[in-house]
Amino acid sequence: MKYRKLGRSGLKVSEISFGSWMTYGHTVDGNIGEQLIEKAFELGINFIDTANVYERGEAERLLGNILPRYPRESYVLATKAFFPMGDGPNDRGLSRKHVFEQVHASLKRLKQDYVDILYCHRYDPETPVEETLRTIDDLIRQGKVLYAGVSEWSAAQIEEAMRIADKYLLDRIVVNQPQYSMFYRKIEAEVIPVSEKYGVAQVVYSPLAQGVLTGKYRLGSELPKDSRAADPKTNMWIKNFLTESHLRKVDQLDAVAKELGLSLGTLALAWVLRQDIVASALVGATKPSQLEENAKASGVVLPQEALDRIEAILSE
Repeated sequence: MKYRKLGRSGLKVSEISFGSWMTYGHTVDGNIGEQLIEKAFELGINFIDTANVYERGEAERLLGNILPRYPRESYVLATKAFFPMGDGPNDRGLSRKHVFEQVHASLKRLKQDYVDILYCHRYDPETPVEETLRTIDDLIRQGKVLYAGVSEWSAAQIEEAMRIADKYLLDRIVVNQPQYSMFYRKIEAEVIPVSEKYGVAQVVYSPLAQGVLTGKYRLGSELPKDSRAADPKTNMWIKNFLTESHLRKVDQLDAVAKELGLSLGTLALAWVLRQDIVASALVGATKPSQLEENAKASGVVLPQEALDRIEAILSE
């Protein structure tokens, strides 16, 4: 496993990170959860991602039953705050009250003294950015959070956060967590250039386009019964990728991967990691073998000829 610095911080994270969205507390129980964490650490994955909202705290709670068994310095743990965690008017957003309360609730569920990264899970137009950043700065000074991050913020919002942090001498954000894959390239136009300007790393989620870029879904074939696409609780996120156009490209990309001696999934992960600004590709798993396969992408450098062919396929 290779490691990269998280933006302009001194923190080093594994190129492949392990997430708990739509798995822990949903399709992954305690026994499998233990196996997955054990396999992740065995592979050199040191970056574990979760959020308070994942299964309304159940993902954090499950991780809290597993992670304390390992030396705290051996892993980097991230969680998030923004989405509703109750029905009250202050049970959502990025106000000082909500962020403060949710960080403490997350620490309790995770059985941790601190989290390495706290992400603002989305931008909150109802709360001044200064209020949010000052709250996180206070939590950092208290030792309950080590680094500030955001998720799915626009380039303008990231720039606003940097300007305010510098004006009031607050801790800067060092990482953004956006969606990014061969089939979803929105961040390339503005977010990546602004992030490069300010030294904000990208930890990208859905780098395999919800599993479509593993090759498990094929044009004209039925959906695998045990797949995410066949689960009505989770398939809302994958539908946009299960198009005829995307599945035709899957076949072409798979041919490129085979010529390089790689699986399609390894090719897709190596492709997002071609960007230096991408510190880590965040993957989910329900089986240890999936993590083993994903970890193979670390350190893979795709030749320029292959990158050119991939670009031609994606541009069709």
